[in-house]
Amino acid sequence: MTSNIKNAYFAGGCFWGVEYYFEKLEGVQSAISGYMGGHLNNPTYKDICSGTTGHFEVVQVNYDENIITFEELTKLFFEIHDPTQKNGQGPDIGTQYLSAIFYNDDEELKISKELIQTLKKRGYDVVTQLISAQNTPFFEAEDYHQDYYFVHNKVPYCHSYIKKF
Repeated sequence: MTSNIKNAYFAGGCFWGVEYYFEKLEGVQSAISGYMGGHLNNPTYKDICSGTTGHFEVVQVNYDENIITFEELTKLFFEIHDPTQKNGQGPDIGTQYLSAIFYNDDEELKISKELIQTLKKRGYDVVTQLISAQNTPFFEAEDYHQDYYFVHNKVPYCHSYIKKF
């Protein structure tokens, strides 16, 4: 069976913690911290922290869909952050830390909407934004942001796993 590598894009607060959890999954080839959604080309961390560029901290998840599905990735995404927090994530407050899924196609949008509806039925007031990844480039973050928790031998401080599905 040949691999079928796809990309998914998730914004769930500080990208360090999001990257940490996705990298542990079987079928995930890599998880790369970066920026999406703003109006500035090739933004720096300093740029997006100003809160004026419109970018989210995003993790690009490169995965083999023969091993793990977009739906499984999205369920984990909702279980490793608080999709009900309106102003950021945990102690990180600001527009760059908002919850969003940058979907690639109608199927990813459909799956994302269905999972949000499931969570709403379970009492979660989900504020996760669904944004088309079309014409929305991904900019890789600086090297010092990549594999942050692995490099520093630490664990996330504002992300934790809570079973919701």
